Amino acid sequence: MTTPLLRSKVKKSQTWNNESVFASPEEFDVEVNSLVESLATIKNFQGRLGDGPDTFFKAMNIVDGISQRVAKVQVYATMSSAVDTGNQQGAAMNGKAMSALAQVAAATSFVDPELLSIGEEKLRQWIKDEPRMSLYEHYLNDLFRKQAHVRNAEVEELLGMLRDPFNSTRNTTNMLANADFKFKSARDSKGSKVELTQSTFDAILNGSDRKARQTAWENYNDQYLEHKNTLANNLATSIKQNVFNMKVRNFNSSLEATLFNGDVPVEMFHNLLAIFKKNLPLWHKYWKIRRKALGVRTLHPYDVWAPLTTRKHKVPFEKAVEWICEGLEPMGAEYVNAMRKGCLQDRWVDWSPNAGKRQGAFSTRVPSDTHPFILMSYTDDIGSMSTLSHELGHSMHAYYASRSQPMIYYTYPSIISETASNFNQAMTRAHLLKANPDRCFQTALLEEAMDNFHRYFFIMPTLARFELETHQRIEKGQPLTADSMIELMADLFSEGFGGEMNLDRERVGITWGTFTTHLYIDYYSFQYAIGISAANAIAKRVLEGTPNAAQDHINFLKAGSSKSPMEVYKIADIDMTSTKPIEDAFEVLESYIDRLGTLTGKL
Repeated sequence: MTTPLLRSKVKKSQTWNNESVFASPEEFDVEVNSLVESLATIKNFQGRLGDGPDTFFKAMNIVDGISQRVAKVQVYATMSSAVDTGNQQGAAMNGKAMSALAQVAAATSFVDPELLSIGEEKLRQWIKDEPRMSLYEHYLNDLFRKQAHVRNAEVEELLGMLRDPFNSTRNTTNMLANADFKFKSARDSKGSKVELTQSTFDAILNGSDRKARQTAWENYNDQYLEHKNTLANNLATSIKQNVFNMKVRNFNSSLEATLFNGDVPVEMFHNLLAIFKKNLPLWHKYWKIRRKALGVRTLHPYDVWAPLTTRKHKVPFEKAVEWICEGLEPMGAEYVNAMRKGCLQDRWVDWSPNAGKRQGAFSTRVPSDTHPFILMSYTDDIGSMSTLSHELGHSMHAYYASRSQPMIYYTYPSIISETASNFNQAMTRAHLLKANPDRCFQTALLEEAMDNFHRYFFIMPTLARFELETHQRIEKGQPLTADSMIELMADLFSEGFGGEMNLDRERVGITWGTFTTHLYIDYYSFQYAIGISAANAIAKRVLEGTPNAAQDHINFLKAGSSKSPMEVYKIADIDMTSTKPIEDAFEVLESYIDRLGTLTGKL
């Protein structure tokens, strides 16, 4: 991990199959040009949607075709730029894809305002008279739900055109952090250099050398602090864009605007934060156990991921795939075989760490004529296995939804997007905890569980609190500066640490700057906690052998966005309008903390 490979040196078997999307960058360019030229075909239907169901269907079929094409363009461009952020050809393709997406949004922007002008009564009659219209019933229901916030065609076209320049704020932050940042090398306990990059940072923090962890964490955050003013300006601009959209669409707050758009009850956000704050003593308990287990006088943020046992558990990529498939056996052969073949034959996963690879991991949402793709930096350990399991959960969601739904419904709502991923982790973890009773291995698995819950039930709710406060400040006309955001973030973490961990206010306070994706998707962070809550509830049903539980989950995955999010959860027999799944998930967290305390002899 000290010297990341050049991208050109990575084995093909460890890269994703981008040539299955487009054979070459030249073919990508041809498709982008053709796609943009084809937009005139949908514009020809402007002003004609009210002619009748036949005209409506012709127009929507064209929209579906355009949507499928632009989805593939987006996926390919992302694949090209994410693996080597310094590659100029990849950056150019990403720019072309974003421009094409904005042009598609502008060209199709007339559809919703025109349907609203036709009127609900007439469209309801079409649904009654024409069986083919039943496909669009949910779409139209949702459209009329949003009617008060949809503007006329001219304004909607303008808002569509703004997508590209508005996205540049997020893209600038990503390029700064992933392409331009050059981190000062870490130093291990022997004084040797340890190369620090976005793709090696997590591996160092998961290592046993405390000096390497400390210097990596400090140098990593110092690089962000060095650019705090640029990062702060970008994030503040992104928040202002959210507030702008809120005002254009006549909402009272950006929180209301975002959750209304996703058909999510605002109470869900506030309930989560209330339950999180009530359970902060659980985290204080965990920090104490971790400090004692590590045998250190003072716990530091760079100790959060440190291994609690000296025995290393090497998990090669192929072994991880085997364990994940074993854990998901209750889901049936189709589910398991798709994952195994995707990982070992069809090259869904780009998994080798390499220089220039962007931070973190993700899985793409894809149309039905291709398959999902996963980016990560796999490091032969339990944590990497967990990440792979997580991203495969996303991939299986995309796999089932894209093959079960038309383009209009093939993407799933963001509020449920983290459910399938955490379900995979919960199932894999439960299998391995049962299959291998070795104390050190059990400890390592519980550490993986705690890493997962730390991200979803500590970091993400903390970021959600930060989001709410920063948005409210902008809505009130108050300024946001780098120092004010650092102070706010440090205060929130101080509350979460509860005096059990050293608080380096500057480096902890810049945490917002290191989240170069999540905070640029409005109020997305809290949805991670909702996802893990639902995932554990669904996994419990499957593990306990509840009749039809596995098929219920597959039907949940297949639903895409064909129903409202709360209705989609009901397909899996989960009521997310209740606080019980969140409260139950905190009970799962407490059981892991107690079990870990017992295993380490420090409870």
